[in-house]
Amino acid sequence: MKIIRYTDPAGAIHHGIQSTSGTFRATGDPFAGTLQATPDLAQITRLLAPIVPTTIWCIGLNYRQHAAETGKKPPSFPVLFAKGQNALLDPGAAIQLPRALRSDEVDYEGELVVVIGKTAKNVAKERALDFVLGYTCANDVSARDWQGRHGGGQFCRGKTFDTFCPLGPCLVTRDEIPDPNQLVITTDISGERLQNGETADMIFDVPTLISFLSASTTLPVGTVILTGTPHGVGMARTPPRWLRPGDEVTITISGIGALTNPVIEEAL
Repeated sequence: MKIIRYTDPAGAIHHGIQSTSGTFRATGDPFAGTLQATPDLAQITRLLAPIVPTTIWCIGLNYRQHAAETGKKPPSFPVLFAKGQNALLDPGAAIQLPRALRSDEVDYEGELVVVIGKTAKNVAKERALDFVLGYTCANDVSARDWQGRHGGGQFCRGKTFDTFCPLGPCLVTRDEIPDPNQLVITTDISGERLQNGETADMIFDVPTLISFLSASTTLPVGTVILTGTPHGVGMARTPPRWLRPGDEVTITISGIGALTNPVIEEAL
C-alpha cells in the first residue's frame, strides 16, 4: 500500500491510498492498521510529508562507498544524531539555505527512511522488521560548515536548520518492500545525477539499525530513522557541489517514488 497525506481545497488534512486507477481518500489511522480507502478520489491541493514524526533519528557514515569517498574508516557502531521536528519539509516545498546563521556549504543526502509502526524497545535483530510500518524517502540536508568547523564536534547544528528534512512523497507499507536492503537510491540536481547507490551497500542494515536504536531506548510509534546516504555527496566532489538557489533536488528510491524540492535562500 502507498499512503499519502494531503490537504484538500478546504484546507483539511487527509490520508490517501494510491492505486493504479488513481488516489483515493482514506479513513482511519495507518498506525492502528485501520486505514481504508473510500470510494472518493482524493482532491489534492498540496502534498504533505507522509507522516509527522514523533522523533527523527539519523545515521551517519552508513554506506561503504560513502565512507571511502570521505576518507573515513567504517564505524564500529552506527553513528547517531538527531533532527528537530522544525526540519520537516513537505514534498515540493522549498529547501531554504540558511542566511541568518549563514551557511555556504549546504549539501544533499538522499536516504531511505524507516517508519516505526509500533512501540519498540530492546528489539532483537531477527524481529526488527516486525516493528516497521513502512518506508519513504528523505533528503538529509546538511550544512557542512556548521556540521564540521563551527559545530563544536557535534552534527546537530548543521543538520537541523528549518527545511533540512524533506520527507515523501508517500509511505510504502512493509509488505511491498520485503527487503529494504535491496533498493536503488539516486539523487538528481536540476537533471544531473549525482548519487546512484544501492541500500545493499549499507554498513549496518535496517534490522541492525532498529535493534541498535531500540537497545535500552524506547522508539515510540511514528519514529523515523534516516538510514544514511550513498556515495556522491557534494562535499566529496572536486570542486564541492553545494546547493544553490534555483536548484531542484530529486531523491528517488525504487519501489517508493521520487521526492522533489526546489532550493531558495532564507528570507530575512
